[in-house]
Parts: sequence; structure tokens; C-alpha cells
Amino acid sequence: MMRILLFLATNAAILVLVSIVFQVLGIESVLAQNGVDLNLQALLIMSAVIGFGGSFISLAMSKFMAKRSMGVQILEHPQTPTERWLVETVRRQSKQAGIGMPEVGIFQSPDPNAFATGMRRNDALVAVSTGLLQHMGRDEVEAVLGHEITHVSNGDMVTLGLIQGVVNTFVIFLSRVIGHVVDRVVFKTERGYGPAYYITSIIAQMLLSLLATMIVMWFSRRREYKADIGGAELAGRNKMIGALQALQRAHQPKDLPGEFAAFGIAGGLGAGLKALFLSHPPLEERIRALKAGG
Repeated sequence: MMRILLFLATNAAILVLVSIVFQVLGIESVLAQNGVDLNLQALLIMSAVIGFGGSFISLAMSKFMAKRSMGVQILEHPQTPTERWLVETVRRQSKQAGIGMPEVGIFQSPDPNAFATGMRRNDALVAVSTGLLQHMGRDEVEAVLGHEITHVSNGDMVTLGLIQGVVNTFVIFLSRVIGHVVDRVVFKTERGYGPAYYITSIIAQMLLSLLATMIVMWFSRRREYKADIGGAELAGRNKMIGALQALQRAHQPKDLPGEFAAFGIAGGLGAGLKALFLSHPPLEERIRALKAGG
């Protein structure tokens, strides 16, 4: 909770600072001189409400959506030795990490993968794929679980959700400003909104969203390195390296769908521009970082 309050306070300060900058630079007066009747402060607040609102709703529903969309079966009463081992391993690692016991689940997928999600550190979900259990030994699975538990203990789900809220805010805000300027200055619309406002705003929002995605994915890749270090601390460095090498042997599993991709153990392949949109660093780089001491 303190992490959320501090982050919200920080971003409220950012919004205030942006508003002050507008006043100091006289941006509103410049827009007014060009016939752009736009209340920047009101637009900024509206953008923040929409940007953070969508991010928080997505985060609050993440566990529910994971269970429904990915068919995660929660191990409330583990039946097999493997299921009991999974639950006990998560219980032990959670205690080591100082967090509440997450729900533990399994989802059907031939690709070896796992993810963690949830709005709170003490009420999270950790799930592994059937492919992970089939392709990896227990030492490697233990490291994967440690990686996911570290995501939870570090508050990565909340942190990335809040970062997403910040970039959403500025995407909405800047796209509307650009739309207003083009509509009033270029096309000289005097009342209401002309077609140019809507068309320009949509195009600007699409382009800015690409930039925003690159920023969020950069943060995601940074946190993967930290989760690898945490997995090494909880399970052992050699086990964590072995788990990543096992993922390499599995021919680079595909990303998990949607928002869960950022918290999986493995990501897809990418080079050049596509690499900027990957939620995970290349496995060889993660292995090299661990071998070098994290």
C-alpha cells in the first residue's frame, strides 16, 4: 500500500509540475493567440483519470482474467506429488521473500512458461504451464518459481501498472492537444470539433502509444534481470541459470497473452525495432548477467 501511495503522490507532483511549466512557458496564452481554446489543466486531470483508471482496473482484474482467459486451475487441494511439491515450494519461497502465500495454479500450454499477477503482494497468483512441468526438472522449476515470487515481492505488477498509468495519461493528453492545434490552427475550425480533431487525435494517439509501449517494455526488461537475481537467491544461482538454459533448449517459447507477458519467465524473439517491444531481454543476455554475478 505504501508503494502505491508514494507512487501516486509522485505522479500527482508530476502533474502539478507540468501545469506549472505550462504557466511559466505561457503555452496556454500561445494556444489562445492561435485560436486554440483549450483548458490544459482540465485536460491533464481528465487524462490522468482515464489513464490511471484503465491501468488500475486492469490490475485489479488481473487474477480473475488470468483464471478465466488462460484456464488456470488453482491447486486448492493438491492431489499428485508434483502438485503438492509445487504448493510447498511456493509456500517456502514466499516465506523467505516475506510475502503472503500466493494462490498456485497450473494452465494448459505446451510451451514452458510461468507468470505471476495480482494487485497486492500478499494476495497474488503464481501459475506454471503444463509444458514447464514436462520440459524441466524440479531444480529448474524451483528457480522459475523463485523468479515469479520475486516479481511478487518486488511489487512488479503494481509498479508496471502505475508506469502504464503515467504513460497512458500523457498519450491521451498530448494526442488531444495535437488534435486541438491541428483543428483550430490548420483547419480553422471555430466552434466545436471538426473532423480534423478526431482524425488527428486518433493518429497521434496511435503513434504515441507505440512510444509509450517501448517505455513500459524497457522497464519490464529491467525488472526481469532483478527477478532472475531474486530467483537465484531463493533457489540457487546454478538452478536459475539451468532454468534459463532449459528455456533456450525449448526453442524460445512464445510470449504469454496480453498483460501477462511482462510477468512470464520467458519472452519471444525479436531483433532490430521489434526488440524494443519485447517484455523480456534475450535469454542469452540474462544467462550472461547471472554468470557474471547478477
